[in-house]
Amino acid sequence: MARTTHRSTKGTKLYAVRDAEGQFKDIQTFKRAHGQDVKRASKAETMTDMKAAATKKAAKKSAAKKPAARKAAPAKTARAKK
Repeated sequence: MARTTHRSTKGTKLYAVRDAEGQFKDIQTFKRAHGQDVKRASKAETMTDMKAAATKKAAKKSAAKKPAARKAAPAKTARAKK
Protein backbone atom coordinates (compact mmCIF):
# COMPACT_ATOMS: atom_id res chain seq x y z
CA MET A 1 0.00 0.00 0.00
CA ALA A 2 2.01 2.95 -1.26
CA ARG A 3 1.01 6.42 -0.21
CA THR A 4 1.54 9.48 -2.30
CA THR A 5 1.70 13.00 -0.95
CA HIS A 6 -0.41 15.91 -2.12
CA ARG A 7 -1.26 19.38 -0.87
CA SER A 8 -4.76 20.55 -0.09
CA THR A 9 -6.04 23.94 -1.26
CA LYS A 10 -5.42 25.12 2.27
CA GLY A 11 -1.79 24.02 1.97
CA THR A 12 -1.77 21.12 4.41
CA LYS A 13 0.15 18.01 3.41
CA LEU A 14 -2.00 14.99 2.54
CA TYR A 15 -1.35 11.29 2.14
CA ALA A 16 -3.45 9.54 -0.49
CA VAL A 17 -3.86 5.83 -1.14
CA ARG A 18 -5.26 4.71 -4.47
CA ASP A 19 -6.91 1.40 -5.33
CA ALA A 20 -6.08 -0.75 -8.38
CA GLU A 21 -8.31 1.38 -10.63
CA GLY A 22 -6.52 4.57 -9.62
CA GLN A 23 -9.39 5.95 -7.57
CA PHE A 24 -8.68 7.44 -4.14
CA LYS A 25 -9.20 4.77 -1.52
CA ASP A 26 -8.11 6.81 1.49
CA ILE A 27 -6.97 10.39 2.04
CA GLN A 28 -5.57 11.57 5.36
CA THR A 29 -3.71 14.62 6.55
CA PHE A 30 -0.01 14.00 7.03
CA LYS A 31 -0.35 14.90 10.71
CA ARG A 32 -2.98 12.22 11.39
CA ALA A 33 -1.27 9.55 9.27
CA HIS A 34 2.12 10.20 10.82
CA GLY A 35 0.61 10.06 14.33
CA GLN A 36 -0.82 6.62 13.61
CA ASP A 37 2.47 5.45 12.11
CA VAL A 38 4.31 6.47 15.27
CA LYS A 39 1.75 4.76 17.52
CA ARG A 40 1.93 1.43 15.73
CA ALA A 41 5.04 -0.72 15.42
CA SER A 42 5.86 -2.37 12.12
CA LYS A 43 6.07 -6.15 11.77
CA ALA A 44 9.85 -5.92 11.52
CA GLU A 45 10.06 -3.94 14.77
CA THR A 46 7.75 -6.40 16.51
CA MET A 47 9.83 -9.38 15.36
CA THR A 48 13.11 -7.84 16.58
CA ASP A 49 11.51 -7.03 19.93
CA MET A 50 10.24 -10.60 20.26
CA LYS A 51 13.66 -12.05 19.38
CA ALA A 52 15.38 -9.79 21.89
CA ALA A 53 12.90 -10.77 24.61
CA ALA A 54 13.36 -14.47 23.83
CA THR A 55 17.15 -14.31 24.04
CA LYS A 56 16.95 -12.31 27.27
CA LYS A 57 14.53 -14.86 28.74
CA ALA A 58 16.74 -17.79 27.66
CA ALA A 59 19.82 -16.17 29.17
CA LYS A 60 17.98 -15.54 32.41
CA LYS A 61 16.71 -19.13 32.49
CA SER A 62 20.16 -20.65 31.90
CA ALA A 63 21.67 -18.40 34.57
CA ALA A 64 19.03 -19.59 37.05
CA LYS A 65 19.77 -23.27 36.32
CA LYS A 66 23.51 -23.01 36.90
CA PRO A 67 24.50 -23.68 40.52
CA ALA A 68 26.43 -20.98 42.26
CA ALA A 69 30.16 -21.40 41.88
CA ARG A 70 31.78 -22.57 45.12
CA LYS A 71 35.01 -21.17 46.35
CA ALA A 72 37.72 -23.78 46.74
CA ALA A 73 38.38 -24.52 50.40
CA PRO A 74 41.97 -23.89 51.46
CA ALA A 75 44.01 -27.06 51.76
CA LYS A 76 44.26 -28.32 55.30
CA THR A 77 47.73 -28.40 56.70
CA ALA A 78 48.89 -30.59 59.54
CA ARG A 79 49.47 -28.70 62.78
CA ALA A 80 52.42 -29.40 64.94
CA LYS A 81 51.52 -30.96 68.32
CA LYS A 82 52.69 -29.21 71.46
